[in-house]
Amino acid sequence: MGAKRRAAAAAAPGKKRGKEAPRAQLCAGLGDTALRERAAAAWRGGEPLRHEAAVLEPAPFRHGVIPGFLAGSAFAEALRDELLRLEFRRRCNDLLSLRQSEELGGRPEPHVAALRHALCEEFRAWLSAVTQIELEPIIDISCAKYEYTDVLLCHDDELEGRRVAFILYLVPPWDSSDGGTLDLYGTDEHFQPQQIVKSLVPSWNTLVFFEVSPVSFHQVSEVLSGKCRLSVSGWFHGPALARPARRPEAALPRSPHIPHDHEILYEWINPVYLDMDSQAQIQEEFEERSEILLKDFLKKEKFQLLCGALEDKDIQWSSRGPANKRLYETAEEDSLPDILKQFLHFLRSEALFLLLSNFTGLKLHFLAPSDEEEDAGEGRAADTAEHSDSKPDQETKQHTESPPHQPGQPDSIPEAQESEAQKGSGPPSCAGELRRWAHRHYTLVHDAQATEFALDLLFFCGCQDWDPDYGGFTSYIAKGEDEELLTVNPEDNCLALVYRDKETLKFVKYINQRSSARAKQRPGTAAFWDFSFVYYE
Repeated sequence: MGAKRRAAAAAAPGKKRGKEAPRAQLCAGLGDTALRERAAAAWRGGEPLRHEAAVLEPAPFRHGVIPGFLAGSAFAEALRDELLRLEFRRRCNDLLSLRQSEELGGRPEPHVAALRHALCEEFRAWLSAVTQIELEPIIDISCAKYEYTDVLLCHDDELEGRRVAFILYLVPPWDSSDGGTLDLYGTDEHFQPQQIVKSLVPSWNTLVFFEVSPVSFHQVSEVLSGKCRLSVSGWFHGPALARPARRPEAALPRSPHIPHDHEILYEWINPVYLDMDSQAQIQEEFEERSEILLKDFLKKEKFQLLCGALEDKDIQWSSRGPANKRLYETAEEDSLPDILKQFLHFLRSEALFLLLSNFTGLKLHFLAPSDEEEDAGEGRAADTAEHSDSKPDQETKQHTESPPHQPGQPDSIPEAQESEAQKGSGPPSCAGELRRWAHRHYTLVHDAQATEFALDLLFFCGCQDWDPDYGGFTSYIAKGEDEELLTVNPEDNCLALVYRDKETLKFVKYINQRSSARAKQRPGTAAFWDFSFVYYE
């Protein structure tokens, strides 16, 4: 018995233990008191600091780069391997396209947990000392994979409590030609992003951080190679900053219709759409779905003339921003060939306003029947005395049971929505522009976008063989939701009509590098065009 007890006691010191939990050691420079004090002085004074252990820059907004952030390559490699075994979900909306893990705040993987601890303790203390911000001990943290054509477009990261953003790169050897750079924007006096003034190329085991502020606009540029851009990113939180009011931007100018009788319709439009029965069918479908796509809308010869004119080298195109809302080119109307000016005149014409009333049941012209007339079941001829002639009465307003409902809603708009906000306080009007779309162009959802009921009109040119995988489609979503209600894909000689309310937002999806394949197969097709108009009752 005693011998057995002695054997047991002797065996205790040599007992097999479980594998020791890994510890994330940060680079030695972060423990250098003198360097930390120099970094704090540089940050506070808005001066650059360039040291082998850390680089700080004040422009275009305060940011820092720490190469070799994790001491020793073994830990970083093991961390990468753990992260790649996580489940990633695809995220795709107006702002981004990427794969993202769940929040890493509670993940049990040993290297993930060790990194989280190092960030929340040692690195947080260093950041607080440098930035003089009292940072909270809990962070938001997740992992993202950017692969071919993935992108994160211009934004500022501002959300209540976010004070410092960080990104740790765990990438293979990377070059600027691979894309995926962290692009930093300069801003104007109204806190709006202007041009990209600096691009940071991802590098293995390098951490980038920056102060979240009203001017911290940045993007992750499109990944152009087959490499995987793996990163761990998140935010440190602290006392909220007061956010200055954004200057409201001027909307496109609205104008009432241009007086022009229905002869202009016969000049431009495929005769099938001028038939009363066709218009009745169109209106019925539109009122059911709040959208319709009218194919081969223009006469073939007119459409060909438009496409030819759009290639004119004398057209002046200007870039339209700011980048946190949109990026595409719009035409200067004074520089357009006559045929394009004539088409814009057609889109603003009284005759088209009335025809759109026939197509949609909306009151876009005083000759369109009122609700009382519709309830009485009265058809109304669209032609006035001066419009009447031997032509078919194609502008007759068809009887409607109810106004069109919104995309994604099963029922028609309730009567309570028939208000001055919907119908507008003035006469029917429109606003529009001619746009050119190519690689890297997009629009984003923003708060000021949906303010009233409206009819969107899109007419496409130069879209032959356009694949939705390229982007460039117009997506409609409900405010506060990512789920699409409706998608309008570019298609040659098609007129798209969509009715939206105050809770419906829209964006044009980022056009990615896949579109360049089309240009290689068919030279001269690097871009397409649309005439984008909005009509208000």
